[in-house]
Amino acid sequence: MNPLLDFSDLPRFDAVKPEHVTPAVDTLLRENRTVVAQLEAPMADVTWDNFVVPLENSTEKLGRAWGVVGHLNAVMDTPELRAAYNENLPKVTEFWTELGQNLALFDKYKALKSSASYASLTPARQKIIDNALRDFRLGGAELPEEKKTRFAEIQERQAALSTKFSENVLDATNDYALIIDNEAELSGLPQDAIQAARTAAEKDGKPGYKFTLHFPSYFPILQYADDRKLREAIYRANVTKASELGIKPEWDNTEIINELLKLRDEEAKLLDYNNFAEVSLVPKMAETPPQVISFLEDLAKRARPFAEKDLTELRDFAKTEFGIDTLQAWDVAYASEKLREKRYAFSEQEVKEYFPEPKVVEGLFRVVQTLFKVDIKPDSAPTWHKDVKFFRIERDGRLIGQFYLDLYARKGKRGGAWMDDARGRRKLGEEIQTPVAYLTCNFSEPVVVDGKAKPALFTHDEVITLFHETGHGLHHMLTEVDELSVAGISGVEWDAVELPSQFMENFCWEWDVLQHMTAHVDTGGHLPRALFDKMTAAKNFQAGLQTLRQVEFALFDMRLHFDYNPHGKNTVRDLLDEVRKQVAVLIPPEFNRFQHSFGHIFAGGYAAGYYSYKWAEVLSADAYSAFEESLALTGSVLSIETGLKFLQEILAMGGSRPALESFKAFRGREPTIDALLRHSGMTT
Repeated sequence: MNPLLDFSDLPRFDAVKPEHVTPAVDTLLRENRTVVAQLEAPMADVTWDNFVVPLENSTEKLGRAWGVVGHLNAVMDTPELRAAYNENLPKVTEFWTELGQNLALFDKYKALKSSASYASLTPARQKIIDNALRDFRLGGAELPEEKKTRFAEIQERQAALSTKFSENVLDATNDYALIIDNEAELSGLPQDAIQAARTAAEKDGKPGYKFTLHFPSYFPILQYADDRKLREAIYRANVTKASELGIKPEWDNTEIINELLKLRDEEAKLLDYNNFAEVSLVPKMAETPPQVISFLEDLAKRARPFAEKDLTELRDFAKTEFGIDTLQAWDVAYASEKLREKRYAFSEQEVKEYFPEPKVVEGLFRVVQTLFKVDIKPDSAPTWHKDVKFFRIERDGRLIGQFYLDLYARKGKRGGAWMDDARGRRKLGEEIQTPVAYLTCNFSEPVVVDGKAKPALFTHDEVITLFHETGHGLHHMLTEVDELSVAGISGVEWDAVELPSQFMENFCWEWDVLQHMTAHVDTGGHLPRALFDKMTAAKNFQAGLQTLRQVEFALFDMRLHFDYNPHGKNTVRDLLDEVRKQVAVLIPPEFNRFQHSFGHIFAGGYAAGYYSYKWAEVLSADAYSAFEESLALTGSVLSIETGLKFLQEILAMGGSRPALESFKAFRGREPTIDALLRHSGMTT
């Protein structure tokens, strides 16, 4: 049996091969089109059971199978799998576009909405019907036939371009190697970074030290290398990848970006919107592009004095300590780390030694288990790589969710960190199909030193990343909604979906959390309170600069899809320069091609939505302040009472009601920006 067609339980990752993809996709598309044809036929009475259920049953299988293929393409890229993925992507995209434009199905959803039975449906089912009507309109269902054809072509082309954008970034990342023969050139680098580079070279059968453009490999050079030319070399390679300044012309994303923007603009005009940003905001909390721009500009205005102060201090320090008259982009991380060490008397490397992987994961699980009254236990399942771990979540001995944990960077794995769903929760008869999630990161793998295996060590930023992705996973797995389309993260407004993830980050700054998730890699001792106090004192180090950087990305994204003319004489770089002139205090060098690897907006679904991180951070900081109130009352931030309320009003509800309603049910009021500014140290 084709493992991609086996939906009896968990994906059979140990059995899936590239040659399974096309037969599985063709079979599922044929089955789905048969079901759609049956549902298009006239019905005396359209009901939830005779219309929505069979449609969801059929499309869920296609979504799950293609989800496995897409996941493998992201974490275990091979030429064969890539070819199979690209061969089938147009077919899958075509089907979803056809479905979104099917007037017969659209009419049946409208009939359900206007039927007498609509009022008796659960709020979750009503929300699904309302969302479906909205999505049909956004999918071009009301377009005349000739425009539908063009709309479908646009969707297929966008899907292909987004995939190619990611492939170019991945290929450029995988292809680059900086070989250092003399260890003396690595002065300043931590020993574990040097050892990892040595191991990477040995795997290639070469002497010396190998550095790549995977984050755990190149960033230690920027942060610690005393050799300024070495820092410049790796910086330049990283910020020019997949551009016209990169290694190979065929990996240049310039024309892909230009074509994507033109296609998105055309899509918006076909749907009778002024621009793609308006289309993007229809299913989000924010109402208009000017509202988002105003939010971002206000945040930039509040952050700017702090950012200017940060930059002045950094420039003065770099000049005094290192004789750097003009601070360059490749000096920023290095000088910042040295300034942090001098001001707060600790280094990130010192902190890292207290965060071995087993202890961090154990501490993370402790937080989740305490707050939400669940148990997390090791579990077994077929996986795609030997390093992947699998766990189950139980409540009162009953399975409620499972997840894969894939922590390490490797060749063939897309960079960054993300959560995705392998299976959603839904009620099937008397049974509950439990949700399954992928939690994926790109941290340094364990190394062997002097013949002794050492656990992977995480920076505190990496610990925060792990908590962030786990927050997404909890949103998916702890849902109590029984309807697939609004269970977990499904149906949640995009600019609210970061609430649980950013909320979880806050626990990484609490003493009663960290003392249970740290153990020195050599001595086993807990993180000293004195070091923790230095970390918290440094928490908002350069917060102004970091905030402006995120605002810069978000404003660039929004304006790119709002008031930028992709057919005009100005280029994408011109707009980025304009945005930087408006909000940034630290301007990158002319050769920086950040936009060429900005996968969030060109390949990751965040187009005209990158502002969501800051928008949701207002919600998450305000939500977390409820736990800070518990800390003041009880001496512990791990309040079970508050945790269970957060679970019931936000995590459990999924997308079954508007996110603002869920937030207000938890906090008893509308969100305010005060907590975000306070957490960021940007209050006077």
